[in-house]
Amino acid sequence: MQKTILITNDDGINSPGIKAAVEAVSDLGRVVVVAPAEQQTSAGRSLKGSKEEKLIPFEFEVNNKTVEAYSCNSTPALAVCHGINVLFSEKLPDLVISGINYGENLGSNITISGTVGAALEAASYGIPAIAASLQTEMEFHHKYGEVNWEGAKHFLRKFCEALLKNKLPADVDILKIDVPAEADESTEWKITKVSKQPYFVAYQDEPSLSSTIGDAKLKIEFNDNVLEEDSDIRTIFYDKKVSVCPVSIDMSSRIKEKELSGIL
Repeated sequence: MQKTILITNDDGINSPGIKAAVEAVSDLGRVVVVAPAEQQTSAGRSLKGSKEEKLIPFEFEVNNKTVEAYSCNSTPALAVCHGINVLFSEKLPDLVISGINYGENLGSNITISGTVGAALEAASYGIPAIAASLQTEMEFHHKYGEVNWEGAKHFLRKFCEALLKNKLPADVDILKIDVPAEADESTEWKITKVSKQPYFVAYQDEPSLSSTIGDAKLKIEFNDNVLEEDSDIRTIFYDKKVSVCPVSIDMSSRIKEKELSGIL
């Protein structure tokens, strides 16, 4: 039976990144695109959008083939939610892909990510999901720029094929894949953990009570002294390997009950 893949993103339906994702997997099954109409970076798993919004058919052609596609003026997670309810009321997709995102999603920043948020929304329906991101310059986080998608496409296809053939282990709901900017087919990959540190940090040049939210800038900053060896940050930033991070929608700590009850 033909597999069905739902593809979304947080950069908007016009992003070259989502086109790259469709190109990577278009021959693996029936592909349906449901993505935000506009840029939704940093939307997290927010379910925001006007109650009047609907799915709008979108002309989407890849590899000389027309792909069923819709835009929705909403956050990525809400686009996934609405798309599933409208288009997949009888049978859920076999896999959801969110991406390919402009910019790596690493460390404790991942809860901010609309890319990861959309994948988590899919997971809440019991659908396995991939959140795929490509390391880019920060200038491309809010605008489309020329980048090389080939490495990210290769690894997205690789792990998409794996998830279409095999069931994820218990306590793994999504694979968060981050690909170095210069990656190609020969680049090594590694199973990682989400670092507890942030990766992108907001700062103000001259903070004061008159400073606005819009004055904030981003920089990459983390503490090497406590950076975990198996973290997604180290794998991308220092090792230059593809980070494949299993993520659970269950955010409960794995601590044993007696460890916590003893201090409460």
